[in-house]
Amino acid sequence: MKVYIGFYKNWFGPYQLAEALCFWAKEEKDESGFPKKPDWVHNFGEWLAHGSVEPERKVGEIYSWDCERHYTWLYKFLLWIDGLKKRKIKVHIDRWDTWSMDDTLAHIILPMLKQLRETKQGSPLVDLEDVPEYMRTTTTEDYDDQKCFDFYNDPELCKQNVQCDIQDRWDWVMGEMIFAFEHKLDDTWQDKFHSGEHDIQWVQEEGGMSRMIRGPNDTHKWDQEGMQKVQDRISNGFRLFGKYYENLWN
Repeated sequence: MKVYIGFYKNWFGPYQLAEALCFWAKEEKDESGFPKKPDWVHNFGEWLAHGSVEPERKVGEIYSWDCERHYTWLYKFLLWIDGLKKRKIKVHIDRWDTWSMDDTLAHIILPMLKQLRETKQGSPLVDLEDVPEYMRTTTTEDYDDQKCFDFYNDPELCKQNVQCDIQDRWDWVMGEMIFAFEHKLDDTWQDKFHSGEHDIQWVQEEGGMSRMIRGPNDTHKWDQEGMQKVQDRISNGFRLFGKYYENLWN
């Protein structure tokens, strides 16, 4: 297998052009403390895109989307250039890659899941039945409140509000996915549920058939219940991977 996947194509429009031309403009902080270019740089981008600067909207004012505004020739040109850009993706599959396709994909998926867990910048909603009981809420109001992120920045309020559990639930789900794929690549995980030594003997039966029995020195023990619990967890991890596949974004 040989795979090459290039960067996502980046949109470079009038606003990005304005920031590039005004590279010397010092950044300011917005109301949330995030860095941004001065407003006049944005207004310059507005002029490049539409030939005019839209007045600042008032609270409660009804307005139309930018698609109804005039577009300059520069905006249309940059849009045409963007349409020509393609993301480079080349995938070559060898015959042996599909002999054990589940194993082949696990080698790719596992490190990607681990990196996503470390670099993710958001968490999707997780159905309560997919997490342990201690991570579930008890009321519909609490569950609906997951959509609000107002309490993330206040540690004291986090101790009292369900909003702080959104990321915990997603971290738990990702941990179960990783657990499943780690065990998929570990051919020895079942060994710990076996102990002792085998002493297998064969007894000749009538009709030429043989029957396998345990010999006097057989001390082998198999923790079938313990191994099944791990297998159930592995299967559930793969189920969660399929269910939340479309949420695997950064």
